[in-house]
Amino acid sequence: MILEKVINRIAIQSEYKDLVDKYIDHILNEFKGKIHSIYMCGSIPKGTAKPYKSDADFTIVCANPEDIDYERLSMIKDRLLEEYPFVTKMDTIICSIDDVLSRPNDWGFWIKIICVCIHGEDIGEKVPPIIISPEFILDLNTDTKEEVDRVHRSLSNVSDHSMKTRYIKGYSKRLIRALYSLVLEDTGVWEDEIIKMKNAILNYCEINSALVEYLYACYLDSNVLVEEFLEIADEVYRYFENALNTMAASRNSLAKNTLTILMTRRSE
Repeated sequence: MILEKVINRIAIQSEYKDLVDKYIDHILNEFKGKIHSIYMCGSIPKGTAKPYKSDADFTIVCANPEDIDYERLSMIKDRLLEEYPFVTKMDTIICSIDDVLSRPNDWGFWIKIICVCIHGEDIGEKVPPIIISPEFILDLNTDTKEEVDRVHRSLSNVSDHSMKTRYIKGYSKRLIRALYSLVLEDTGVWEDEIIKMKNAILNYCEINSALVEYLYACYLDSNVLVEEFLEIADEVYRYFENALNTMAASRNSLAKNTLTILMTRRSE
């Protein structure tokens, strides 16, 4: 089964179009000749963004990510957020052309399936079709442990209330996305709406439904105790990690059996 693109048509609402155009202009002017293409994902390119609730998610593809100075990028973000206060947050991910083409089940998936090109040549079109399989799911989660550990450490040490709620919301979303990846072979599509992910997990995953509902509630309202949240988050991640390990073991066993059969046939 081949994964289809999440956003098939750009439908940016009028109140966000000026923001997107200015972002592109600022990036191209600031980093002349270093940008291959620019992408967006989420509610703004889908045309479902809500003022004071939706954020802006950009991805820049370039030959060398080190060419993009994060301090200058942050200044662009701050200026635009001040000019467009109805945008709650603005994030920019940077990756290389080689990342996209050499890691199709990771960066290739992100650009080809999740994002939509808003400037330049869409390099996602050069990524081969992504087939839903245990191998894809395992590759997709290669960095999940590292990401989870990083957010866990940050949340354990945070003191600022606004940062605490931001970490909890982000951590909840990351865990729900991770759980959803486990049921991709059942759903056959990548959902980008958290409510749809949550419902699919409840339908196909054997995890305790109360844990999933708790994560979703924290995603909606992150004003909870850090200790309580981390306890639930750790339990969810243990389930996810065990499921991923089982999937990897099953794949390795299948590959070993296949190799044994082939070797037996050759010796006959």
